[in-house]
Amino acid sequence: MGFMEKFREWAKVEEDEDDFEEFVPDEKRRDSSPSRRDDKVVNIHTTTQLQVVLVKPERYENATEIADHLKEKRTVVLNLESTNKEAARRILDFLSGVAYTNDGQIKRVANNTYIITPYNVDLKGDLIDELENNGLYF
Repeated sequence: MGFMEKFREWAKVEEDEDDFEEFVPDEKRRDSSPSRRDDKVVNIHTTTQLQVVLVKPERYENATEIADHLKEKRTVVLNLESTNKEAARRILDFLSGVAYTNDGQIKRVANNTYIITPYNVDLKGDLIDELENNGLYF
């Protein structure tokens, strides 16, 4: 006796077999009904793996280590306060390119501090809106 039969017996429900939809895997469903495009697949493990990395590079040579974090889809908070101006500019240019090629974003959140996010992370909130409205965006 299967689960459904036990459930029907327990609930004393008698229904037609037509009341149940047959499960059709996504591959077969796409082949049989290509007009249905509203199915979305979400990886539930994605939200548990998000990480934020805080970095305070001293030299341009540290940029590749930071780029590796971005390639691994980690959000990076980049603090350039103690970095000399020329190295900070080069690091920012390089990481802007890395963010762009990975469909990410880079936003200025304070003087000499930036947040770089991968494509799967959105920045929202009053502070971000306020900074963009005051012209403090990258």
